[in-house]
Amino acid sequence: MSDFSKFSRRKFICVAVASGAGAVLLKGCVGNPPDTASKPAQEAAPVSLTPETTPETTRIKLGFIPIVEAAPLIIAKEKGFFAKYGMTEVEVSKQANWGAARDNVEIGSAAGGIDGGQWQMPMPYLISEGLITKNNVKIPMYVLAQLNTQGNGIAIANKHQGKGIGLDLKGAKDYIIGLKQAGTPFKAAQTFPRVNQDFWIRYWFAAAGIDPDKDVNILTVPAAQTVANMKTGTMDGFSTGDPWPYRIVTDNIGFMAALTSEIWPFHPEEYLAIRADWVDKNPKATKALLKGIIDAQQWCDKTENKQEMAKILSAAGYFNVPVAVLQEPLTVGYKMGDGKADIKDVAKQGVLYWKDPRGSVSYPYKSHDLWFLTESVRWGFLPKDTLTNAKALIDRVNREDLWKEAAKEAGIAEADIPSSTSRGVEKFFDGKEFDPENPQAYLDSLEIKKA
Repeated sequence: MSDFSKFSRRKFICVAVASGAGAVLLKGCVGNPPDTASKPAQEAAPVSLTPETTPETTRIKLGFIPIVEAAPLIIAKEKGFFAKYGMTEVEVSKQANWGAARDNVEIGSAAGGIDGGQWQMPMPYLISEGLITKNNVKIPMYVLAQLNTQGNGIAIANKHQGKGIGLDLKGAKDYIIGLKQAGTPFKAAQTFPRVNQDFWIRYWFAAAGIDPDKDVNILTVPAAQTVANMKTGTMDGFSTGDPWPYRIVTDNIGFMAALTSEIWPFHPEEYLAIRADWVDKNPKATKALLKGIIDAQQWCDKTENKQEMAKILSAAGYFNVPVAVLQEPLTVGYKMGDGKADIKDVAKQGVLYWKDPRGSVSYPYKSHDLWFLTESVRWGFLPKDTLTNAKALIDRVNREDLWKEAAKEAGIAEADIPSSTSRGVEKFFDGKEFDPENPQAYLDSLEIKKA
């Protein structure tokens, strides 16, 4: 096993503080109380449970962050999909930020925290290895399902209009590096360091020859503070999930440089992960949760449900935003701004939850976990020898076997249950390729990296 202990939580937090983000990262670490929307009509009818499918417990507390990745958890709760399979006491609890979610899963629901929930990757791995926990205590986690693909973007403040800031940043490279040389570096924000939304903006910069660790400043800001921070000019760009990038455009304080669906089509986004001790104690309840999530993901992908979905998510207890801010990107597409053509193909470039042209969205491919670990090595977030032992680590954390069992019990067609734990070669907008059979070749092909 890799010497993960070298990369302690103390070092991790120091990195965040050095970026000027420590106070924001740790704000609200006690979380906040659950606040849910009123029950909509037409909930799912319960199934008949057998001794083999009756959950060991009906109760679990799952955390979420108010971005579209959380939709399967919220919809499964609100539409009765959890209750359908016997999980009648699921609490879906809004977290103040990713630091709060991390702290709350450390203590568990018995002590007022959470048992699991929505996570950016590779947070379940970092928590399992004690890299971002108090005193480096290892809290084993299991990755159980992917919640969605896409639904993220990179928004830019209006003061940078007309500078050529788009998907391909090469034309704006001199402008962005020039800001650093002038003493006013471009401030790019993400919601938590060393995970998804940090990776998206880093990849985007690096593809144009801009070093995210040298040529710009990377900050950590909770998603809900996106609009306020861009209005006050404290950040120039932001990488996060809907509805926040889209709201920046509708509030006329910024434009969209790129969608993550353009950077990496049908990329893995966020995941359901739960403490391993809870899953080991409650395997049938875990599969009941997964069945509820699977039902919710199928419901979310149906066009006729998008309007109701937007209404549910927009409620004060969940996202607390106008319905239109969610409904338009779910049903119509994205206004890009800065002279860019709007993106209207939501079937290919919008958020998806159950299926996409590459196959299953919900199934947690181990090859995707490997990309996140490889990208962590790229930026020096994990030691170089991580890849040597990556398979053993992924096999320990990724429980795709439970997803498959749950899918079969739920009657999912065999064709919709992946037969391989690898989705194969992944292709990015700049021509780079990641072959999970040879992650080192991917690293070797990258011009800007720490590894």
